[in-house]
Amino acid sequence: MALRWNDLPADVLAVLRKGAVIPAHPLALDASRKFDARRQRALSRYYIDAGSGGLAVGVHTTQFAIRESGLYEPVLSLAMETAREWTKRPLVMIAGLAGRTAQAVKEAQTARGLGYHAGLLSLAAMKGSSEDELIEHAKMIAAEIPLVGFYLQPAVGGVVLPASFWKRFAGIENVVAIKMAPFNRYRTLDVIRGVVEARAENRITLYTGNDDHIVLDLVTPFVVMRDGKPVTVRIKGGLLGHWSVWVRRAVELLERAQREAAQQSVSAELLALDSQVTDCNAAIFDVANDFHGVICGCHEILRRQGLLEGTWCLDPKETLGPGQKEEIDRIYTAYPHLNDDAFVRENLTRWLA
Repeated sequence: MALRWNDLPADVLAVLRKGAVIPAHPLALDASRKFDARRQRALSRYYIDAGSGGLAVGVHTTQFAIRESGLYEPVLSLAMETAREWTKRPLVMIAGLAGRTAQAVKEAQTARGLGYHAGLLSLAAMKGSSEDELIEHAKMIAAEIPLVGFYLQPAVGGVVLPASFWKRFAGIENVVAIKMAPFNRYRTLDVIRGVVEARAENRITLYTGNDDHIVLDLVTPFVVMRDGKPVTVRIKGGLLGHWSVWVRRAVELLERAQREAAQQSVSAELLALDSQVTDCNAAIFDVANDFHGVICGCHEILRRQGLLEGTWCLDPKETLGPGQKEEIDRIYTAYPHLNDDAFVRENLTRWLA
């Protein structure tokens, strides 16, 4: 039976609407590149205890190759099982949906059957499709589960999508949120303009996926003219690969950004964190090597903390980029206030139990 956004539990929907830290969940592997369920469970426990408002599983950071490896359902199932066992507070559970229409519909049905609240729709497999085809694709999947739109940056496989697309996408009734991750100011504004023009700003909650400008996204009031009048919208939270690490600090950062934005008085100190977080992201995502080590960089942070055993990915070609380890060393030294190593150290044994 199809799941509609207004059928979601009220407390879950409230978390989504307020804005939350939603980590893009990595994949734990052992040295043989086999699924490490113990460490996968530990990651979920870490994110929950750090204060995240949900988990995004089966997404880019989880590695799209889980589908060919038969891990899609086991990974989603373990995250849901862990979330239910580890906490009683509401969590927004989001499943990554990918592939052409038949595959994405099947994944939506799998996610819905496991109890997920929404699907993060990747359009990477739809490259070359017309706008009409993309909208029809989205409608087919929205008939199964509430959708979180996903503007993935082209550098890692995303499709360039104009404001006209986002206006039509926002018009799909079962779209509940959009993750904007084009790593581009102009394209981010295209999404916001599309949502406002569709008169969907109250139904669709905006989340940043722009790891290159997290803080500014969270504190900026975006003003769009509609019918000759200004409409102000805000990005409420983040669904981010960068927030798969140092999550306790991410939760504190979001709480501070929300507090200062509500007071309409954003401090210079908070604004200064934008460039610091961006500098950290450049190292973690391996920007110097065109994002070659984007997933392994997250793994390296988690490895140093003891949450992961290594940085292995399903694809042996996915490794840390040249000089990336040294860049991560640099940001650890430069920004000690941005890591949550002490928090992880205090809880690691319990999470791995």
